[in-house]
Amino acid sequence: MNQQVNSAGGAQNHTSVERRGDRELVVTRTFNAPPSTVYRAWSQPELFQRWWVPKSVSGISLVSCDMDVRTGGKYRLEFGAGGSDTMAFYGKYLEVVPNERIVWTNDEGEEGAVTTVTFEDLGGKTLLNFHEVYPSKEALEEALQGSAAALPEQLEQLDELLSSIGE
Repeated sequence: MNQQVNSAGGAQNHTSVERRGDRELVVTRTFNAPPSTVYRAWSQPELFQRWWVPKSVSGISLVSCDMDVRTGGKYRLEFGAGGSDTMAFYGKYLEVVPNERIVWTNDEGEEGAVTTVTFEDLGGKTLLNFHEVYPSKEALEEALQGSAAALPEQLEQLDELLSSIGE
């Protein structure tokens, strides 16, 4: 059973956030940029840092962004709120096909998802599919209340970045 959870976006590009079954989350959005440009924004730390943190979450910043985006590579994202306390998210890349697909693990806890992002060429535009599979129904529920709730805003910020970086 598919259940629409949330949607946001401008007049042109719509973000769809869908729950599929007890453990899956699927987010889709079309971008007015080719897959190579969208892929760069997901795979180059200097670009990723510019859009990943939702602007509506005041005081939070991405203080460290280490990404070795290749099959077998690792990533570590460290977030801070101005003080000395930080929170890290990390994992490894299971599969990377440039301009087409990135698959990674979320290893910071037992309830981490496996995330797959695909970049489908729509003749100069890109259909992005963000798919997460969680280990339990409870883990998905928690994500829907937390990190997944920010995805429409994050993808809107990505859209803004893409219009400024071009090819």
